[in-house]
Amino acid sequence: MKWGIALLAALAIVAILAPWVAPADPSAIRLEDALTAPSTQHWLGTDQLGRDVFSRMVYGTQISLSVGLVAVGIATAAGITVGATAGYLGGGADLALMRLADILLCFPTLFLILAVVAFIGPSIINIMAVIGLTGWMGTARLVRAEILSLKEREFVLASRLMGARSGWIIRKHLLPNALAPVIVNATLGMGSAIFIESGLSFMGIGVQPPTPSWGNILMEGKDALGIAWWLIVPPGGSIFITILACHLTGEGLRSRWKKHG
Repeated sequence: MKWGIALLAALAIVAILAPWVAPADPSAIRLEDALTAPSTQHWLGTDQLGRDVFSRMVYGTQISLSVGLVAVGIATAAGITVGATAGYLGGGADLALMRLADILLCFPTLFLILAVVAFIGPSIINIMAVIGLTGWMGTARLVRAEILSLKEREFVLASRLMGARSGWIIRKHLLPNALAPVIVNATLGMGSAIFIESGLSFMGIGVQPPTPSWGNILMEGKDALGIAWWLIVPPGGSIFITILACHLTGEGLRSRWKKHG
């Protein structure tokens, strides 16, 4: 877990300090420097338009982490709301909300996202929203299960007898005790969101050039794979390392939660 947190922290620092870390304008075109190999002037070489790959990778870190964080935030907020409502109210509300989650889970997530993005158009905001709004079902089921196991506990029954409202009980008693598995799920989900964004950008329907993201840097480099390895290895390696860091952190948190749970 420590390695995962350290990697994520390092990536976050790079993203925050991108204007100072990047040695050049990531969108500056210099055709005379096209496909220059890595050197002291261009640490990761240049692409077909002479743009500095290292600078584009640094700014791509901002995009990829932002998409992952915002998408997971949307999915977690929606999942907590639906799961807590279904678990606490029970009855018809529980049945309707969980059947909705089951229906959405029947659709392959990637194809559902592709269909929605193709309909509303690709942009950073749309990608964040679509990934978030198609990924809340697992969190909802997790929160519902936790709420069902907690709502009959003595401290919840005591709050009811004292006249506490349902919303107050959920916010003050149930959700704080159900957050541990949600945090683990969100950490793992961030890696999935970054992977999906990278895949969409690689297919040309995600973050659109000239805005750099690891996925579209990889997409632009595929045509020069035989002569410019530096257009493939850095973005592919960054995607792999980030997803690995998310999973190391998530699995570490899960193990610690089980140990102390």
